Amino acid sequence: MLRHTLRPLNEVWLTIGIEKVDMHKGVIVKALLDSGAIGMFSNKKFVEKNGLKLEKLEKAIKIKNVDSTENSKETVIHEIKCNMYYREHVEKMRLYIL
Repeated sequence: MLRHTLRPLNEVWLTIGIEKVDMHKGVIVKALLDSGAIGMFSNKKFVEKNGLKLEKLEKAIKIKNVDSTENSKETVIHEIKCNMYYREHVEKMRLYIL
């Protein structure tokens, strides 16, 4: 029945391409669209798995939780400068690594 298949949309996932600017090495990934985030984030495991080179930030960025409290376990100290591809759109971005 139709009523069993309808659910509220809680997440939006996109298939995108990410290309590290200085390496011209790319990977296709599924990315979660989060319009409430302060930036674009990934984790170190993803970076290591795909052989991407980290760049150290001059100053660490503290992360806040949804309730505005400071996250005691996470601080951003690395980033990756990359190109993001989605359909016909290409955008340079910084991907902060947690």
